Amino acid sequence: MAALFGARVRRLRTAAGLTQAELGRRTHVVATRITQIERASGAKPTLELARALDAALGGDQLLVELWPYVYRESFPDWSRAFMEHSERAVEIGEYSAHVVPGLLQTEEYARAVLSFGLTLNNEAQLEQRVAARMGRQQRLNSADRPELWVVLDEAVLRRPVGGAAVMLRQLERLIDAAGVPGVTVQVLPFDQGMHDAMGGSITVLGLPDGSRVAYAEGAHHGQLFEEPDEVRRFSVSYDRLRAASLPPLMSLDLIRSVMEDNDRAARVPSRSERRRLAQEQLQQSGGRQLRGGGRRPPRPRPRA
Repeated sequence: MAALFGARVRRLRTAAGLTQAELGRRTHVVATRITQIERASGAKPTLELARALDAALGGDQLLVELWPYVYRESFPDWSRAFMEHSERAVEIGEYSAHVVPGLLQTEEYARAVLSFGLTLNNEAQLEQRVAARMGRQQRLNSADRPELWVVLDEAVLRRPVGGAAVMLRQLERLIDAAGVPGVTVQVLPFDQGMHDAMGGSITVLGLPDGSRVAYAEGAHHGQLFEEPDEVRRFSVSYDRLRAASLPPLMSLDLIRSVMEDNDRAARVPSRSERRRLAQEQLQQSGGRQLRGGGRRPPRPRPRA
């Protein structure tokens, strides 16, 4: 599919009378990037680049429609149909039990999440998946962006995926995203207890023709549901989760609170660091050092 995509780019470019360098300037990439795409070598094109190529070459969305298939081999079978529906969805409602949804992930967070999984084969495949995930986020910046309503389990906020620094930037991204028109973020707090989606995440997609599909996902598997009765069952579960969650403003307050907790924890020195600092302070104050067991040297007794 990458070779077919490249052949289409080459044919459209030739018909437009453009050199690779000229096309690169129009799409804000170097000429060698166009060469890689046409030869199906190097990194695969992002969705943003596919859109830019379509616009520059008058492709009438041909390249954008081909783009998801370029990445088919990078993802397991059960996720491909879902991604294709997501590209067309006008409404996305998602409950995430374990990690931040892909549409709101930072690149560092996405790489950390995608680094784990039974379906990952090598580093090149990881980079393809990261690029694809970042490319799909461009829909949120487009004129036809979907309405996105995300419900996060509180565990998502408190699990330090990728380390403290990566998680801090991810939480900041959530707050920024909540300020974008058409994006709503809620948090389902721990004190809500048990619910009927404890096993994994749920996504309900509203499609342009008014139909809906649902998708349920666990750690290493997922399933797309298209039968109306099944979709209705997942829609009801999602609506219950949304109703049980904190209101959007209170959800943002909780996210900020978790950020502050993480920041305070990051500033607390470890035991070895505390010991080193204490030793430095003693040296600076009187030249004395701690000896075995942390005891100070005995002071000489005053003479009678």
